[in-house]
Amino acid sequence: MNRTAFAALAAASLLSAAPALAAETADQQAAAPDVAGRAGAVAVEDVIVTANRSAQPIERVGASVTVLTQAAIEARQTSAVAELLAQTPGVSFTRNGGVGTTTGVNIRGAESQHTVVLIDGVKLNDPSSTQGGFNFGNLLIGDTARIEILRGAQSTLWGSQAIGGVVNIVTAEPTEALQGGLTAEAGSRGMTYFRGGIGGANERLSWRLAASRYDIDGFSAFAAGKEDDGYTNTGLSGRLNLKITDAVSLDLRSVWSNGQNDFDAFNGDSREYGKTKELVAYAGLNFDLLDGRFRNRIGYAYTDTNRRNFNPATLVQPLTFDAAGENRRWEYQGTFAVTEVLNTTFGIESERSEMRTRSPSSFNLNPAFARGQADLDSAYAQVQWTVLDGLTLTGGLRYDDHAQYGDNLLGQVAAAWALNDGDTVLRASWGQGFRAPGLYELYSEYGNLTLQPEEFDSWEIGVEQRLFDRAVVSATYFNRQADNEIRYNGCSTPSTDPLCTVNGVGRWGYYRNVQKTEAQGVELIGRLDVTDRLNVSANYTWTDAKSASGTTDGKRLTRRPEHMANLAADYAWAFGLKTGVAVRYVGETFNNDANTVVVGEYTLVDIRASYPINDNLEVYGRVENAFDEDYQTVLNYGTAGRGVFGGVRVRF
Repeated sequence: MNRTAFAALAAASLLSAAPALAAETADQQAAAPDVAGRAGAVAVEDVIVTANRSAQPIERVGASVTVLTQAAIEARQTSAVAELLAQTPGVSFTRNGGVGTTTGVNIRGAESQHTVVLIDGVKLNDPSSTQGGFNFGNLLIGDTARIEILRGAQSTLWGSQAIGGVVNIVTAEPTEALQGGLTAEAGSRGMTYFRGGIGGANERLSWRLAASRYDIDGFSAFAAGKEDDGYTNTGLSGRLNLKITDAVSLDLRSVWSNGQNDFDAFNGDSREYGKTKELVAYAGLNFDLLDGRFRNRIGYAYTDTNRRNFNPATLVQPLTFDAAGENRRWEYQGTFAVTEVLNTTFGIESERSEMRTRSPSSFNLNPAFARGQADLDSAYAQVQWTVLDGLTLTGGLRYDDHAQYGDNLLGQVAAAWALNDGDTVLRASWGQGFRAPGLYELYSEYGNLTLQPEEFDSWEIGVEQRLFDRAVVSATYFNRQADNEIRYNGCSTPSTDPLCTVNGVGRWGYYRNVQKTEAQGVELIGRLDVTDRLNVSANYTWTDAKSASGTTDGKRLTRRPEHMANLAADYAWAFGLKTGVAVRYVGETFNNDANTVVVGEYTLVDIRASYPINDNLEVYGRVENAFDEDYQTVLNYGTAGRGVFGGVRVRF
């Protein structure tokens, strides 16, 4: 189906709800239009906030989503968010060494820059990074209370880059007058991780402050290297909600991190290190009208990422890379409960992205910054209509006006049908994606001002079945078609390619539209309460992600495993001890477009345990990579061997 026809289909789904406007209206309450407010922070597993940008029961959501609650996050004992996400269906990651090094997350075989990452409702994607993707290397668990992973194209509500999916991370929200906690952890390779938070809530005010410090001596980022590459990270976060009146409230939220990581080249040890500072800030005013039927949010979001790399071996100019990216976004979002069965979500956004980047060297000690900026204005609307008992239809449109690439209209439709008193849920969705070239792709030393936007069409269909009140199984098929995908093109020396020369000076390469890609796959998920004490969960993903153009037509996309699987079993002993084991399998991948260089398959086994001393004190420990598997996610870059870690968690 062409893009215009599909947008028309989404528009028709909006208009089809019009007859319901005449229905008798009961005392309706709209959902809060905020994915990081109280509903997002403390919601139970069966309530989803990311799919519709407001809280919805999972049986009304047509998209595929996985929820990690605070209890699940604590039980898994994982420090890095990327490793936690990889335990969920459809998600893989690559990393150039240990924690803190460059890390990309792929959802359903999409590129890492095709994942939108949110923390407390603010997009984290860095305009100065290569292709505008988010580097998960510095993202630790910190004060995280909930993570939602929304798979599939979600550009209607979440805009450009939401092609593979959306990862929504929400920090903790207090629920009592005064509460807090401290966590201290230590283990192999000199790792220590300290976290603490305190906050409180009453009828008018809720607040929380948190801090963390992570240190590790690490291992060599170069797989055959001899020297350790360490990492440190300091994190701060805070949130405040002030209820000014019963209908008006103010939100303030911020997350800050400062990390330093040692890294190596792809072919040997290096003394190089990088420093990254990231700031996320949000201020919002919420106000309800019509006795809560019409709820509104006006917000301002700001992100600032600063990255600098140094090489002490280069005495003349140790600074080798210097970049900064900023996003400023004004947004309005509203939710309106039209009737008992018809709800709408709508909004407008205005965003300015800016970046600067340069690469000093001994040949050019102080080069000028390459700079770029882009303005994007957007409007979106979505209708969710429960047509009949159990059947919910969702349709939406998004209009983008990009300063460089003009206007673009996107559509999305979805359906969720809960049958057999909710024991069976059928889901289907179909959506479009549009990604304008990133600032780094346009204006960096590798930039190309002739780039065209990337376009995507995506659909999925699935079924979920509950069995005997003890088990849940699901199967989903997904498909995505991409056109005009942007890739880096290396330049030879000498070269006849005119884009390999800028102002008479040759360069290493540039970005260009070279690729059509296709991805399809199947996700199988199961969870079984074997007894009241023994729980088993598993997921398997088959992903067939391939190039569909040029000399690599039919070749698998680089670093995208065709087969992935996770298995976890947890047992709660009668005397309070909890034990668990997790197994992750990742199939072989290819490290080059021609599929001639293979990165081998691997299987990791982790063992964990925790024991509550009393209601306020818990001790825990784990063994990661228990069988000391030797593996790589990127060719020639090292990974952690067996590690033993233990900690204590205090709550008050």
